[in-house]
Amino acid sequence: MPDNKNDLKELAKVFLKLGFTAFGGPAAHIAMMRQEVVVKRDWLSEQHFLDLIGATNLIPGPNSTEMAIHIGQERGGWRGLLIAGLCFIMPAVLITGCVAALYKTYGQLPQVQPFIYGIKPAIIAVVIAAIYPLAKKSLQTVELGIIGVAALVLALMGYSEVIILFGAGFVAMGLAAVRINKGKTFTSLLPMMMPAGAGQGVFGAVNMRLFLSFLKIGAILYGSGYVLFAFLDSELVAKGIITRQQLVDAIAVGQFTPGPVFSSVTFIGYQVNGIGGAAISTLGIFLPSFLFVALLNPLVRKMRGSKLFAAFLNAVNVASIALILVVCYQLGKDSLTNWRQITIAVCSVLVLFRFKDINSAFIILGGAVAGYLLLLLL
Repeated sequence: MPDNKNDLKELAKVFLKLGFTAFGGPAAHIAMMRQEVVVKRDWLSEQHFLDLIGATNLIPGPNSTEMAIHIGQERGGWRGLLIAGLCFIMPAVLITGCVAALYKTYGQLPQVQPFIYGIKPAIIAVVIAAIYPLAKKSLQTVELGIIGVAALVLALMGYSEVIILFGAGFVAMGLAAVRINKGKTFTSLLPMMMPAGAGQGVFGAVNMRLFLSFLKIGAILYGSGYVLFAFLDSELVAKGIITRQQLVDAIAVGQFTPGPVFSSVTFIGYQVNGIGGAAISTLGIFLPSFLFVALLNPLVRKMRGSKLFAAFLNAVNVASIALILVVCYQLGKDSLTNWRQITIAVCSVLVLFRFKDINSAFIILGGAVAGYLLLLLL
């Protein structure tokens, strides 16, 4: 495992860049990470990257942030875990904090809609370009293909991501057990299942309430930013801590700033209790992800080494790809509503498949500029 200063500096450089340029939600973030760590730098194999995607889907929290933390731990141990996670999170937190301060002063968000108009179709192209090789890698057998199709259909029907992922894994695991069972018991698998090695101050009542609320959400939330919206609505709006309009604006900020959408809580914390509230809220929402990944990461390679758990992981990987495809479909249905956006999406896909080494950030930047110009000129 690389552990020298140059490796950690390179890790910081990569995830700082992603933190400032990764727009569009977890699927797009993971697509950009794949380009940086698999295609450009060969830090991880395609298969192991796919396994880590499956692993992040099995635990609560923001998937793209957890992928950054996984990659950091793979590359640089616990130091890499902290560096990659913090470098990916902090740009979004700082930008969101600045927007939150302006919002609290002026009461409205900046006008960014013309740029988002072109960013969304470009993001769809980035996800498609990344998901294609991952899908080819994950569909190893006809059985996995059937599981993938079933996962896709169930996701489109609105079934819970947790049910789909664990259901796919346990079905594949059961089929594998039937094939390889020769009188062996499951007791030999037990080692695999064992864990591996007054209100205004920072610690005042208001901030502690924020910290515990966001710690709970970070520890139990599965799903997208829309699920986060529902949790925050019941946890904060229903209790009168913030207004629904503040919540809507917070989620909007998380969507149009780079990095994880969970940075929305930085905005909320600032509205409730200034800088201290923003800091403690951010700590609460992201802390569980660091802990979950630190515990899970050592088990991923062990799972790959067991026939039964490898079958489970293969099926989870296929189901994860299906879920990303559903996100892409939903984003396309909402975003590709006219010829301008369709043109941006098609051109972006063609560029990405023609020039495989091009940085996805340039595609997203190009989409933003194209969207602005098309709205302005046509």
